[in-house]
Amino acid sequence: MKWVTLISFIFLFSSATSRNLQRVAREAEHKSEIAHRYNDLKEETFKAVAMITFAQYLQRCSYDGLSKLVKDVVDLAQKCAANEEAPECSKSLPSIFLDEICQVEKLRDSYGAMADCCAKADPERNECFLSFKVPHPDFVQPYQRPASDVICKEYQDNRVSFLGHFIYSVARRNPFLYAPTILSVAADYEHALQSCCKESDVGACLDGKEATIREKVKKISVKQHYSCGILKKFGDRVFQANKLARLSQKYPKAPFSEVIKVIGDVKGVYKECCEGDMVECMDDRAELVNYMCSKHEVFSSKIKDCCEKPIVERSQCIMEADFDDKPEDLPSLVEKYIQDKEVCKSFEADHDVFMSQFVYEYSRRHPEFSTQLILRIAKGYETLLEKCCKTDNPAECYANAVDKLNEHIKETQDVVKTNCDLFNAHGEPDFLKEILIRYTKKMPQVTTETLLEIGKKMTSVGAKCCQLPEDRRLACSEGYLSIVIQDMCRRQETTPINDNVSHCCSDSYAYRRPCFTNMGIDTKYVPPPFNPEMFNFDEKLCTAPPAERERGQMELLVNLIKRKPQMTEEQIKTIADGFTAMVDKCCKQSDIETCFGEE
Repeated sequence: MKWVTLISFIFLFSSATSRNLQRVAREAEHKSEIAHRYNDLKEETFKAVAMITFAQYLQRCSYDGLSKLVKDVVDLAQKCAANEEAPECSKSLPSIFLDEICQVEKLRDSYGAMADCCAKADPERNECFLSFKVPHPDFVQPYQRPASDVICKEYQDNRVSFLGHFIYSVARRNPFLYAPTILSVAADYEHALQSCCKESDVGACLDGKEATIREKVKKISVKQHYSCGILKKFGDRVFQANKLARLSQKYPKAPFSEVIKVIGDVKGVYKECCEGDMVECMDDRAELVNYMCSKHEVFSSKIKDCCEKPIVERSQCIMEADFDDKPEDLPSLVEKYIQDKEVCKSFEADHDVFMSQFVYEYSRRHPEFSTQLILRIAKGYETLLEKCCKTDNPAECYANAVDKLNEHIKETQDVVKTNCDLFNAHGEPDFLKEILIRYTKKMPQVTTETLLEIGKKMTSVGAKCCQLPEDRRLACSEGYLSIVIQDMCRRQETTPINDNVSHCCSDSYAYRRPCFTNMGIDTKYVPPPFNPEMFNFDEKLCTAPPAERERGQMELLVNLIKRKPQMTEEQIKTIADGFTAMVDKCCKQSDIETCFGEE
């Protein structure tokens, strides 16, 4: 690949006008989708995104093996660019890529049942292939950086091959990371090399920069995987409502019409990325970013600098930009949405537009709320109007709407305050214990290992969010908890936990977190028979490193509650105190195991 000009092509679409991003309209506009995208992206970027696409589907394949597939697709793209009416040029891009994968020799030998996907018709074939993507592939060896002098020489001598292998490496390890992000990360890594290879201690310099890049990739990958999960589970309507709340918070000065236009385009881009259609995702996201930059003064003062950055950094910069300042003259919503005598008329005349405007207006006034809370408030308001507009005196019926909506706010604020008070007063270990107690009672069927993993993730949310100013804690806490809950719900789909969890995962996106918070003990759960091996203590409790001892105690706590979920807080505390006293006593004895046996 010619990577020399790749970076300059990644987001270089300044002359393009904003097109309708819906695939049906595009296909009517272009006889050959592959020719259209190839002409938009140019050869270097098209090759890079094709490599990303194949590496994310075929995570076990070598770079050289995938390069052959990339060449086949590029050859077809060039052929179609020369003659769009050639028979094979009318196929959709996903079909072209999957046809290429299905022609791989001995596909079943390397990928087993994934080969069966080839017998399905599109789009089921693509859904099948997506289900075989491995988020954390243990068959891919951890990255081993070459020696400092070697890596700089490799980059300087053969930049093309070096960056190509880097993109391949990132893509196969992160099969849900969007192509624009991967190319942005590649640019970050190149900047790191250019900077560090001039330093006396190249290794130390790269260590710091690589850690930052890895953390960035991890964070973005989790959020993108989450967004795809929500889009798939709850559909376009919920996804767009959530994005409407978020973008209205971020761009409070932008007109409603512009926010709505961007949301339609954003949904199209996410859909393409989530379906693994990285070429179209790449092209359409570039067009969207270009459109926003052409109107940066309309959207936000915070993105102006992003739009002046090198084009490869522009998209990610806009996504990470701070919320714009709220307009100072925003009127109260009470007059328009409660006191106005025409509320029911407006609500019934165009329900969707009315509610979208409510979400937009409410969100731009409340950047301190999570999007999930805003959607709960909107749902509460919608439900109230549906009831009141059928009565003889609607205005009297919804006169207390503010109090009703404030109940949602208070519930969320109370949950955040309770948990942050606990975290800040007692620290991570005690907070983790409390989380494990709560969630083992709610879903005792889950393995001890998974409960510990979930507990640690929720504790990380506390560590991240409870240190923030109070006006930022709520959005941070519920935003990250929603990602943890989505991960639990994804597991629930393949390994059902219990009816309560199933209900909370499927019933409502906006109410997921309150549903889990209020979930009680699973009354249908039958504890497993007592297994003495689970409570077999030895000298490791005394000699193991502190972290290992702490983990052992957490596992004991979980296994204890699994056997008696109805235990009260007082009973758990009594047992925990007794266990601590036993460990303190026995670890001082010469015959530790005998002491544990007696105790």
